[in-house]
Amino acid sequence: MKVGIINEKLDNRVAIVPDLVKRLIAEGNEVIAEKGCGASALFSDKVYEESGAVLESRADVLSSAELICSIMPLDKDDYKQLPTEAIVISSYQPYNSLVKTKEAADYKLTVFSMDMIPRITLAQAMDVLSSMASIAGYKAVILAANHLPKYFPMLTTAAGSIPPAKVLVMGAGVAGLQAVATAKRLGSVVQAFDTRTAAKEEVESLGAKFVEVEGATDDKAAGGYAVEQTEEYKQKQRQRIFDEAVKSDVIITTAQLRGKPAPILITKEMVEKMRNGSVIVDIASSTGGNCEITEDEKTVVKHGVTIIGNSELAADVPNHASQLFSKNVHNFIKIFLKDGKAEIDMENEILKSSCITSNGEILFGK
Repeated sequence: MKVGIINEKLDNRVAIVPDLVKRLIAEGNEVIAEKGCGASALFSDKVYEESGAVLESRADVLSSAELICSIMPLDKDDYKQLPTEAIVISSYQPYNSLVKTKEAADYKLTVFSMDMIPRITLAQAMDVLSSMASIAGYKAVILAANHLPKYFPMLTTAAGSIPPAKVLVMGAGVAGLQAVATAKRLGSVVQAFDTRTAAKEEVESLGAKFVEVEGATDDKAAGGYAVEQTEEYKQKQRQRIFDEAVKSDVIITTAQLRGKPAPILITKEMVEKMRNGSVIVDIASSTGGNCEITEDEKTVVKHGVTIIGNSELAADVPNHASQLFSKNVHNFIKIFLKDGKAEIDMENEILKSSCITSNGEILFGK
């Protein structure tokens, strides 16, 4: 099987790192890589060549690869150059938009979307959502610390004592828990909120306080995503969050509803009551944001509060993010790639869930 690696046009990561190239070749495959594909993630062409990859132009990679791996979905120009029997592995996020999925179906390609892999125990080693969310949670706190005009830890000096920063994390999934852990390591006082009561133990195990609101609907089958709550609960939630938000120096928001706009947790009124210089980092900005006045892919200052809308923070840590993404991809490929040949069993739960197009048919949602 010829496995192709391309240079991401809108991302600093690369889908397959040199270490994975060695493994793929040892497993009976060939690897062809676009020149410069790993440069933004600090993997040179020389390292790819030393790992056994053949460096080619983008056109040559696309036209000869039987399996293409990418971080972001391919575009129409790429599809035109691919063999019709090619397999594409990427993250198409069909829950948010079917445009890219429809384009792939038009060219009768078999596409596996890594973000569609079921979040089950058997697939944990392939879970790119968790891998990237962990990095995003870490980076969100570092970003907040850079913008906050205060120390994070408590300091006692000859000139007086500095109190620790107060950090509120909204959503205690993978990203939220990593944010909690990172904020604690930086010495701040951390609180975390989540509608899932099961998150309380995890939050407290990291040394943070769990902000609890009674009456939440807990759906353990939601795959790690938040679920819709009753209006009565939302009212109590808004008041409790308001009380905590206005006292916080930093708020990290991570709550997302799969296939729906992100829930508004921080309203304009809350932002107006926050202290000047406070920082909000909204990881859910690509689906509308948890803060009412977040602007996706922008950093703005409103009412004296810096609001950072960025759902692609993992791309800002491209070296390690690429390594983790690669491992997830390799674990996924091993399901169907045997001795250099693709044996796709659509009865396999993981393959069935993640295959979004095949032979011109859109499988997502069926």
